[in-house]
Amino acid sequence: MSKLQYTEKVSDVIRKIDETQAGQIQAAAELCAEAIHSGKFVHLFGSGHSVLPTQDMFPRYGGVVGFHPCMDPRLMWNNVIGPGGARELLWIERQEGYIRNFLQSFHFQAGEVMIVYSHGGLNAAPVECALYAKEHGMKVVVVTSGENYRKAKATHSSGKKLGDVADIMIDNCCPLEDSLVPIPGYAQKVGASSTIAAVTITQSIASETALLLEKMGHKLSIFVSPNVVECPQTNNDDVYAAYTKLVKDNRD
Repeated sequence: MSKLQYTEKVSDVIRKIDETQAGQIQAAAELCAEAIHSGKFVHLFGSGHSVLPTQDMFPRYGGVVGFHPCMDPRLMWNNVIGPGGARELLWIERQEGYIRNFLQSFHFQAGEVMIVYSHGGLNAAPVECALYAKEHGMKVVVVTSGENYRKAKATHSSGKKLGDVADIMIDNCCPLEDSLVPIPGYAQKVGASSTIAAVTITQSIASETALLLEKMGHKLSIFVSPNVVECPQTNNDDVYAAYTKLVKDNRD
């Protein structure tokens, strides 16, 4: 049986993450566990397709209370062209100064963590999110392409790329062009890799954080599938309540 080109190539990306990024992922999980155990948040930000791993962290089955996705509908396309379209989104995320207005809607504090996702690591939105987090005394974890970081030139007026602002930089181990599968006669490849890589890293951070929290004696509130019959039917209502309380406690 012939192998599927995409699954073979993306498996190589995941294998490389496991072989080269385990230390950085573990270090990120330690920061996350410390923040959550102290009653604070781990915030997550991404724009464009990089919003997907923030949604996959919480709330989703297996996610724990303590992670907070910061999502702006203007930085998430819900259309191809026109209002909510990809072209408009790509323009907004490159505009310096926009993201500070968005982040002012949230309460951030020293001792928290901000995880920022961006394959390219050059656009204003992720760079300025990381800079804003640092200004507020937060630790910054970035998930980006190490190859992009090494080879691309900064485009932000600060002269910084996303990796330059990181306390911990996790390489998604994806190529510059993101896509993996060459098509004969075309310069463009198909089959994007960075979303699968980012979600793999995200769920690794989530899992290692939960394991560390358990060792700390932290009471975990875990969002669970209704197929887990060992859990009471009220489990997810209790998770919503725990999350709501955490939001309130961090605003008071």
